[in-house]
Order: sequence, then structure tokens, then C-alpha cells
Amino acid sequence: MSEQDASAPEEVMWAGRFITAKRRGKWEYVSRARGIKAAVILAIDDGHVLLVDQYRVPLGKRCIELPAGLVGDHDADEDASIAASRELEEETGYRAARLESLGEFFSSPGMVAESFTLFRAHDLEKTGDGGGVDGEDIHVHRVPLAGLERQVTAWREEGYAIDVKLLLLLGAGMIG
Repeated sequence: MSEQDASAPEEVMWAGRFITAKRRGKWEYVSRARGIKAAVILAIDDGHVLLVDQYRVPLGKRCIELPAGLVGDHDADEDASIAASRELEEETGYRAARLESLGEFFSSPGMVAESFTLFRAHDLEKTGDGGGVDGEDIHVHRVPLAGLERQVTAWREEGYAIDVKLLLLLGAGMIG
């Protein structure tokens, strides 16, 4: 992006309920509407990581992901930790005694202005089956960390998409 693009006024090209398409100079990108953000949860329990998969329309297939959800889509003043706690239990059926914020991250900054806060879940307790709400059809996976790389390879071979945030767990094994 040039200095000229950076100083150009932001123009809304289209606005929906959850996303907004924008332009600044010649740069086009999308952002969450109404200041909505996301919370992503890294939940490791007894050497196993909790992952979920669900059908993602933009990808046209199911995607393996860390549990996550929107912050502020119903209550504009919602704290990200409250949303993270709710989403972890809704999606996975586990409740964390404590959530630790690991900071704000941007998933695809060349195209999307969306950010998420990453939380580490501590002292997990199983409270239900998970699976989401309102027909989300979320599948829960409790995967041994020692076998995660093999499992991700198997999912890829089965045609699943793999969320980039799984690089948090795979990164070291993928560098060789």
C-alpha cells in the first residue's frame, strides 16, 4: 500500500449484518460490521487439544479449527473473555476455570481487517457434548498433541480445510 492509499478516505462499498466491504484508495478489503471481533480458544486438557470442525460456506467444505466465536454480535459491550468462555462451552462442551488472554492477532491482514483475541483455557471441566447452537453442526475432536500432525494430515487427505490458527500447534513440526 502506498502512502497515498493510506491517507485516502475509507469508503464503504457494501455493508451487511456481519461484514462490510471497504475501499481506501485502490485497496479493497473487508471488516467485521459494528465493531464485532472474535475470540479464539486454545484448550489443552491432559495432553489433548480440543478442536472443532464445521461446514464453512466460503470454503465449500468442513474446516478443522480451534474453538472460536464472535464478540459483541449481540451485546456491543461484551468482554472478549465472556464470549470466549461461552463459545468454548457451546462448541466443545468444556468449561474453563480460567481464561488467559494471549493477545490480539490478525488472520489475513492483506484482505481482512478482522482481529481476534487468543485465549488459553486452563483447568477444563467437561460439562456436556458441545456441538454449538441453532443447528451449527459442530463436531468436537479431542486430539492427543503427540498425534496432532498425523491427524491433520489424515484430515487433509479426507478433504477437510485446516484453519491457519492450527499453525500455533503445528509450526515447529512443519519447519523441517
